[in-house]
Amino acid sequence: MANMLIADMGLPKSIANIFAARNIAIAKDALSLTEFELMELLDVGLAEVRSALAHISEKVCPPYQTALSLMEQRVQNEKFSGHLSTGLEGLDTALCGGIPFGVLTELVGPPGIGKTQFCLKLSLLASLPTSYGGLNGRVIYIDVESKFSSRRMIEIGIRSFPELFQKKEMAQEMAGRILVLRPTSLSEFTKSLQQIKVSLLQNQVKMLVIDSMAALVSEKDEQGTSRKQPLSWHISFIKSLAEFSRIPIVVTNQVRSQSHDQACQYSFQMHNERETLETPATYDTHLVAALGINWAHAVTIRLVLESKSGQRFIKLAKSPLSPPLAFPFHITSSGISLLNHDGIELTGPEINSIHHQGHNEIINFGVEGVQ
Repeated sequence: MANMLIADMGLPKSIANIFAARNIAIAKDALSLTEFELMELLDVGLAEVRSALAHISEKVCPPYQTALSLMEQRVQNEKFSGHLSTGLEGLDTALCGGIPFGVLTELVGPPGIGKTQFCLKLSLLASLPTSYGGLNGRVIYIDVESKFSSRRMIEIGIRSFPELFQKKEMAQEMAGRILVLRPTSLSEFTKSLQQIKVSLLQNQVKMLVIDSMAALVSEKDEQGTSRKQPLSWHISFIKSLAEFSRIPIVVTNQVRSQSHDQACQYSFQMHNERETLETPATYDTHLVAALGINWAHAVTIRLVLESKSGQRFIKLAKSPLSPPLAFPFHITSSGISLLNHDGIELTGPEINSIHHQGHNEIINFGVEGVQ
């Protein structure tokens, strides 16, 4: 807008000609000067300068929008984008329908907490027919740590949708819609991303899962020393994939420990000093999401999976549509299930902290390859 031609703005011809004669051609040139500088340069009075600047500003200034019109636009956009239901009623309500299309959704938590279980359930849901709440399409599942289990996914399907999976060869058909890639390095993952962009159009792909992103960052050199790989290009590319394809993209992230000094660098992660001194020692560790601040800004939805006092929680830590909420859950043969659908609203450090208090619950479903 700042590069609009002054000659096309409908100014009185006399003043427009003066602007042109003084080589002030675009709005930015005029608005970067003070009123008195323009008076001297154009050799006109203050009233004429103020009138011309007001006219130019009105032309280049974007129109105001009311909160109502913005809300109506969002509703309209939701119709064209949509959500994938998680099958978890309380979480779906908080997310206004489920995992949103066109943005990045992150699952972060310590090992064994249920991130892969959640990814398996979401992959299954995306492959289901629309009559069962699915997207009736293929899923690309990038299995970096070789945790994907087709047996476990089929078991989740049988227990969650028995009437559908009792049909002949339905389990094989659903499993055949999940395309699994297992890159062994960041360079292989980079090549996979280039191919995925084409596959999204050619193979009716309705969802992309990357499990896990953090595992791709650390590679070992010839001496076996771990070294971090830059991710800036990958972050931008994955975001563009989400916007281009308008499908849900779910990425898992790991956690890392953080010292007390590091924790106090950020006010939103600072714990009460007295509470720290008076709380007896437990197995709890101060954990934060891996991959850093640039990655955190790239994701639109952050779901934290944690355990506290022996209870697992799914925490909606970041969302433009909901306050921070926590939902207690457990893992059953049908996948992740909420213990209640009324989220606990979070405030202060609890929003960003990640707990892992020595959760030793053993999950045994009678199948192998479960996270």
